[in-house]
Amino acid sequence: MTHSAPEELPLSDGLDARNAALILIDAVLVKKQFLDIALERTREYSVLEQRDRAFCRMIVSIILRHKGQMDELITRALDKGQNPRPETIRHILYLGMAQLFFMDVADHAAIDTSVTLAERLGHVKQKGFVNAVLRRMQAEGREWLKNLDPVQTNIPHWLLSRWIEQYGLSETAQIAQALLSEAPLDITVKHKGELKMWEGALEAVALPTGSLRRMQGGRVQDLAGYETGSWWVQDAAAALPVNLLGDLQDKYVIDLCAAPGGKTMQLAAAGAQVIAVDRSPARTKLVHENLARMKLTDNVECVIADGAEWIPPQPPDLILLDAPCTASGTIRRHPDLLHLKEEKDLQSLAGVQQSLLNHAAEILKPGGTLMYCTCSLLKEEGEYQIDNFLAGHPDFQRLSFAGEEDFALEPLLTPEGDLRILPYHLSLNGGMDGFFVSRLRKK
Repeated sequence: MTHSAPEELPLSDGLDARNAALILIDAVLVKKQFLDIALERTREYSVLEQRDRAFCRMIVSIILRHKGQMDELITRALDKGQNPRPETIRHILYLGMAQLFFMDVADHAAIDTSVTLAERLGHVKQKGFVNAVLRRMQAEGREWLKNLDPVQTNIPHWLLSRWIEQYGLSETAQIAQALLSEAPLDITVKHKGELKMWEGALEAVALPTGSLRRMQGGRVQDLAGYETGSWWVQDAAAALPVNLLGDLQDKYVIDLCAAPGGKTMQLAAAGAQVIAVDRSPARTKLVHENLARMKLTDNVECVIADGAEWIPPQPPDLILLDAPCTASGTIRRHPDLLHLKEEKDLQSLAGVQQSLLNHAAEILKPGGTLMYCTCSLLKEEGEYQIDNFLAGHPDFQRLSFAGEEDFALEPLLTPEGDLRILPYHLSLNGGMDGFFVSRLRKK
């Protein structure tokens, strides 16, 4: 397998963007912070000009996607037993390598700025080391890189082995390659009748799923229609569950793990009366802010509560449960997950999903629908979870998605009639997040 072509972006003028990138890499790899949180908290990033911010984010994303390959190359470039110390020096090498191998930056600029950064951060004695390693990378690294399998080197072994067991070798290779690619920008339009208009205005392409896809970059807030609340950003796969719920006008719906609110907004825009439940005050605030921008607050009530314990005022017609999970299907959008999620998380999250499902079953009215979904590629959080649930709840039956007319779902159907969306689906259009969706009815 070959590595991806270099990304094109103008060279940042100074060292500030690279310094911010180092701080963010340290936040993720050492402090184990999610990248989205680190971006919010890092002043050195927030004060950058827009162009430098884009440059910084690109470097960080590339490093998080290709860290495994970079570590292999560093090991190869050093004498046996040698190790970059302190850890910041290794991160500076990542910075140089990201620019050398995966970005449209001149070699001399990639090396010189990395050396200067080491000096600026007080590592004067390591300047020569950084320079020597990156010069060797410049001379031999591209050839070395050709012989490294990006899937084997960048995806954690525990994830790969589970996928191979659950999907087979060939499908796992396709999944992993898609996850190591940059994701395009997907958009959900508030009023479906305006889809064609926004397709033109946003220079986007309408997908068969009902989402718009914009392949070009650009700051989301600067795009037409953002400030007026005409659309929001949401991956095409994440938008599917609500799109498949049929007529929602005046239905009483509970969105049981609502943040950040994409599905809540879909439900509200379709005319449902929604209670959006989330246990995190900060994330609930985000839901409310998103609803306010979209002018969709009138038919949504936000509740801060644990979805596995909260009792609604009356049993709802429908419960949407987008359960907390390893989020392994979203790695292409969130490459930090490669370094933050561990095998031990799977067991605890599967327990949370089970509790939420059991509680949803209790509070749903007879004849009501429970839509369960996760952005996970692990069957423990999808197919196996639903099999176990149905085995313990004879009062529920699976409603197959087979025969749905809105969208050609056949390639996504499991033998039981659930949806298993893989990252390489719609690959000609740029892929999708990995997702699992099951629709159940209470008898």
